[in-house]
Amino acid sequence: MDRREFLQTMTVSAAAATLAANLGEPAAADEKPIIKKEEISMKKIIIAADPFAVTLKDAIVADLKEKGYEIVDVGAVPGNDIPYWDGAVAASKLLQADPAARAILFCGTGMGMSLIANRFKGVRASVVESVFAARMCRSINDSNALCLGSMIWGDWMAKEAVQAFLNTQFTEGLEGLSDFLHHAAKTVEGITG
Repeated sequence: MDRREFLQTMTVSAAAATLAANLGEPAAADEKPIIKKEEISMKKIIIAADPFAVTLKDAIVADLKEKGYEIVDVGAVPGNDIPYWDGAVAASKLLQADPAARAILFCGTGMGMSLIANRFKGVRASVVESVFAARMCRSINDSNALCLGSMIWGDWMAKEAVQAFLNTQFTEGLEGLSDFLHHAAKTVEGITG
């Protein structure tokens, strides 16, 4: 399927159905699964939060540590308020230095963190407001930084979104569009203002 055909025929529900079909739906006995889940080698997570999002950040960090992730927290903690612009800068510099890592950035809406993080070459920060968007920002855009808003997310759903983000590979579920998505990623990376 080429890009134009995709844009004309793929609706959100069709994309969701395609993704669901490729992410764990049991295959018939004579079919091989389209995607093989592989062990994720990336285990380092760079975290930053502003003072408004420390509570959500702490819930996510506890969950990630329980799952064996290495956490590098460069944001606000109780008693040490760091504004979103400073936390996002620190996290983005670390992400540039370690491209295999991922970042999760928290503020009131996620937008402030995203605006700053996307100023750094090689950082692809996505603000998401659903678990589906957290999965698709990886699959479609190869995002390496997830931005969550504490005014939007509850702990339980945020944990689901983080796991979707961390456990989805670029082009996963959209293998028929792989060439287009790789071309798009290179094109976007080369756009400067």
